Amino acid sequence: MLKKSLLPSFFLVTFILSQGFSQTNFAPQIDSMIKANTKRFFNGIILVTQNGKTIYSKVNGFTNLENKTPLVIDNQFVVGSISKQMTAVVVLREFEKGRINLHIPVRKYLPDMPQNWLDSITVHQLLNHSSGVTGWNEPLKFKPSTGFSYSNIGYELLAKIAESVSGKSYATLTSEIFKICKMKHSMSPALNQHQQLVNSYVEDSTGKLKLVENLFKDLGIPSGGMISSAGDLVLWNKNLHGGKLLLKKTYELMKSPSSERDHFIFGKVGYGYGLQIDNKGKIVEIGHSGYATGYASMNFYYPATNTYLIFLENIAWDASNFKETFKHHVDIRKIVSGGK
Repeated sequence: MLKKSLLPSFFLVTFILSQGFSQTNFAPQIDSMIKANTKRFFNGIILVTQNGKTIYSKVNGFTNLENKTPLVIDNQFVVGSISKQMTAVVVLREFEKGRINLHIPVRKYLPDMPQNWLDSITVHQLLNHSSGVTGWNEPLKFKPSTGFSYSNIGYELLAKIAESVSGKSYATLTSEIFKICKMKHSMSPALNQHQQLVNSYVEDSTGKLKLVENLFKDLGIPSGGMISSAGDLVLWNKNLHGGKLLLKKTYELMKSPSSERDHFIFGKVGYGYGLQIDNKGKIVEIGHSGYATGYASMNFYYPATNTYLIFLENIAWDASNFKETFKHHVDIRKIVSGGK
C-alpha cells in the first residue's frame, strides 16, 4: 500500500510543434494545473495531436509505484469503454461483408443461448445501448428502442455475434484491425502478449493507494478490457475517422447519434455505435471515456480542427466518485476543447 502523499517526480516531455487548439497555446495551463494538484497527483499520459502533428505530449509518473519505474510514451493501459468503439468496428466490418443485419433479432446469430430476449433485440439496439439488456438472467429493462440503458453485456453479445458469423475469435478480429492501423501496442489481453502494461491503483477509504490484482478475472474484454497506448489510440483515430476501417456510409451510421445518454460527467450526449457525440457548445466532440479498475481514460476527436485528445491514467482517485476519479481529465478537456 502507498500513501497518497507519495508524489512522483515529473517524467514529462512537452512539445509545442504548432499552434494549439483554436490558435491557443494551452501547454502552460495544463502544466500549471497538473503541478498544482499535489494532493491527488496526475500519474499517466496526455497526448494531443492536430492535423497529424503532436502539439502537446506529457508523460508523468510511474508504471509501478512500488519500484518507481517511470512511465514512457509507449506504455500500455487498459482503456475501459474505449474498447466499445473497437468492438463496434469489428461488428460493422462483418455487417459490410453481408454477414450481419443490424435490424433483425439477435437470435439468428446466437441460436443456442437460453435468453428469451434474444428474440426481441437487434444488433443496432446493442450498439447504441437501446436494447434494455441489463443482465444475463434479468428481464429487459424496457421495450427495445424506447430508452437508453448503458450495457456492458450488450457489447459482450456483440463480440459473440462477430465470432459466430466470422468463425474467428474476438482477439483475432481485433488483431487484424490493429494490424491495418499499424498499432503495435494494442491487443486483447486474451492473447497474453502485453509486455508494457502498467500497474493500476485505486485509492481506498483511508486515502491509501492499493495495487489492483487479478484485473482481468471479471473484466469483459469487448466492453472494457482492451489494451492500448497513447500513440496507438492516435493511429486508431486516424484510421477510423479517416475512412480506412469502414465505408463512408457505415462510418456515418457509427457516428450518428441514434440514442441519448445521460453521462455521469458530461450530461446529455448523443450515442451512436460505440461512440458518444457531444453537439453542445461550439465544438463537436466524438469519442468515449473509459474505466477499468484503476485505469481512467479518455479518447476524443474534434472534427472541426482535426484534433485528437488522448488521456490515460493508472490511478483511480476516489473510485467511488467518478467526478473525482476523472477530475484531471475533465479539467484538461475543458482547456483543450475551449471550455466544453
